[in-house]
Amino acid sequence: MKKYAFIFDMDGVIVDSNPYHKIALKQFCEKHGHHLTDEQLINKIYGRTNTEWITNLFGELSPQQLTDFAFEKEELYRQLYEKDIRPVKGLIHFLETLDRQTIPRAIGTSAPRANVDFTLSKTGTSHFFKIILDESAILHGKPNPEIYLKVAEALNLPPEQCIVIEDSLSGVAAGRRSGAKVIGITTTHTPEELIDTDMIINDFEALEPKSIIQTLFGGI
Repeated sequence: MKKYAFIFDMDGVIVDSNPYHKIALKQFCEKHGHHLTDEQLINKIYGRTNTEWITNLFGELSPQQLTDFAFEKEELYRQLYEKDIRPVKGLIHFLETLDRQTIPRAIGTSAPRANVDFTLSKTGTSHFFKIILDESAILHGKPNPEIYLKVAEALNLPPEQCIVIEDSLSGVAAGRRSGAKVIGITTTHTPEELIDTDMIINDFEALEPKSIIQTLFGGI
């Protein structure tokens, strides 16, 4: 019997954090002389590692300055979001069902580990994930499929037996390029924008993992 796994992006999937990232990014960039449009956020920043988007925006920096910029932006984000953070609707029940049904799951995110620890701690979801790959595990951010290929390897499954849940267009592209099935969640983009996915959801409310597997693969 084939085994299937769910791979969760973090921002926009476990928590609807992108509105707070957007505020933090704009405040950070304004402080350092860049005015970001929403289009630039979507096309140049979302889903990418700090190293990639900071270098794209500011050019080549010293390793220390790059580290300082990334820390400053993420610390600002955590301060802005700390009082409002909560899991996406239905997520906890969905994770509990995955646990009960012993369906493997993992996190694959372009975020730094400090944000992962912050998110999982504040939402009480740490115990659901034994496999977590963050930005330190990869050289190339999304839409490069590296993160999802490595998560599938850590799960000891081929990507073709994995279901990636993504909110960003770059993340959807990364999931598709890895060979996985992709579920788009509409926290960041409209259903029309997420058309290049295998399934679209608004949240996790009333979702049943085995039904999703049946729909996407035709069997369990």
